[in-house]
Amino acid sequence: MKTKYMLLPLVALGIAATSCKDEMDYHEYNVVDKDYVELNFGNVGGFMTQLYKAVPYDFGNYSGGAMQAAATDEAEFSQIGNSIEDFYNGGWTPTNAKSSYWTNMYTAIQAANHYIDFFQGLNFDELVLNPDYAGQMHRYENYVYEARFLRAYYYFILNRQYGGVPIIDHQMSAAEINSLSRNTSDEVFDFIMNECGDIKDKIIRSYSDLGDYAITQTESGRAGKIAVLALRAQAALYWASPLFNPDGDKNRYKIAADYYKELFDECQYQGKGLTAKYANLWDPNSFNNPEIEKELLFCFRYYSSANGDHYVEQHNYPVGIEGGTGGTCPTQNLVDAYDMLNGKGINEAGSGYDPKNPYANRDPRLAATVAVNGDVWPSYQTAALQTYQGGVNGQPLTNATTTGYYLKKLCNGALSLASNGRVTNSFHTYLNFRYGGALLDYAEAVYQYTGSADATLPGHTMTARQAVNQVRNRAGMPDITENGEAFWAKYQKERFVELSFEGHRFWDVRRWKEGSKYFSSITRMHIVKNADGSFTYTPQQVSRQWNERNNLFPIPQTEITKNGNLKQNTGW
Repeated sequence: MKTKYMLLPLVALGIAATSCKDEMDYHEYNVVDKDYVELNFGNVGGFMTQLYKAVPYDFGNYSGGAMQAAATDEAEFSQIGNSIEDFYNGGWTPTNAKSSYWTNMYTAIQAANHYIDFFQGLNFDELVLNPDYAGQMHRYENYVYEARFLRAYYYFILNRQYGGVPIIDHQMSAAEINSLSRNTSDEVFDFIMNECGDIKDKIIRSYSDLGDYAITQTESGRAGKIAVLALRAQAALYWASPLFNPDGDKNRYKIAADYYKELFDECQYQGKGLTAKYANLWDPNSFNNPEIEKELLFCFRYYSSANGDHYVEQHNYPVGIEGGTGGTCPTQNLVDAYDMLNGKGINEAGSGYDPKNPYANRDPRLAATVAVNGDVWPSYQTAALQTYQGGVNGQPLTNATTTGYYLKKLCNGALSLASNGRVTNSFHTYLNFRYGGALLDYAEAVYQYTGSADATLPGHTMTARQAVNQVRNRAGMPDITENGEAFWAKYQKERFVELSFEGHRFWDVRRWKEGSKYFSSITRMHIVKNADGSFTYTPQQVSRQWNERNNLFPIPQTEITKNGNLKQNTGW
């Protein structure tokens, strides 16, 4: 079983750090017995650790290591017949509901309720003489706010997936739970935003600056004020989006923009902002680098041992190298979304795009994200990739890329899957919330409220255009200059590119209610090597099934069987 470590705001040691040597060390427990947990501080800390472990991430959660991106126009999983295909081949039903999040989130919510209801007011008298007692008690007194934050976060995950779900805000019996009806999505969003609003000034501001309460044990895995503000702001943006805002109440976008403004103000206070280089965001040592860490607002560090793991690489390295299994392969749809270096799209007049040399003079994020034919990848290799038909990394080899591409982003290219590899394990950080994503969220909220790329809201100084261009400029790309619907189209492409494989595309297209536009087909690149050594690149479109009911997951039939008061989502 993988060990998962939560990271925020500094990505350093995990919250279950077994290397700590003080008497108030943390351990992980799977029990919730009140008498046992409250025996000592370590048991309480271990219980809190369990609450964090439900925070979602996606390094390949579906069978064979498929990422959810492969259920979008972002990617295709090369292992044909994989369960990820159920999302678009008609195999997705209430009895095949992809229901793990329902179970996992409610289990974690019940654990949070258990902590909030039963583990307040403890003194840990046996530790009162410890030199770090005051510092540890300061942390303990903060745990209730962490538990409330996590509970709110888990409701956000449920709400974006199912729409309205039953709100359980205190410890209940199974019989009570199985008689509840669904709350509306508005009620769930209200609960999330109200919880965040109530605790944002109560929770520890930052574990990196505790003053007199500082202790030697690193506590960089705990949620602080920035995490709370980031959750509230993103929940508000989803609440404002067409899927959850059928009446088109634009004031919701203003609320979201205001929440993001408060987040940015706090980020400025704590020295947060964009890191200098885009590709550094998934650097295996990001947690030890303050320049990279400053963009990470709420992240999940995932590894199997103290030395890291090779899970991401194992499931995404190219077929044709030792240990490579293909995996989640970027589509031509994604590749086409990357502008030319001059800022023009590949189909715009004057772009300079050359279909015979399609990857030249492109947005640098393309080379950081996608491994293309002719790349030397993984980076420890010396031979160039051959993703063309008949190439050593291409079709018709079993599990070779179906799209013509392999995934670079999230992978550590220095890691070798060979038994004699120089680097065989690595750290991986999942970017739940980061500053660049927050800038794009803010731009969307301001634009959708004002209808202008250049308008400011009362009390704000940043326009939608300025927010987007900060992200583009960091990547080495020129400003977006378009206005109106052309600006919005550019914004959507920018979001597609910047946040690729970070778990956003699956939800963005749904909340915009544009699944029929983006998810009804994908495009592969069919590459043939010619006799003279040149290549012919031919896009090939592949149809997928899309139904508007797919904007929300079906409530698992097992849950409806247990509780007849749960009503199924429309169309399922």
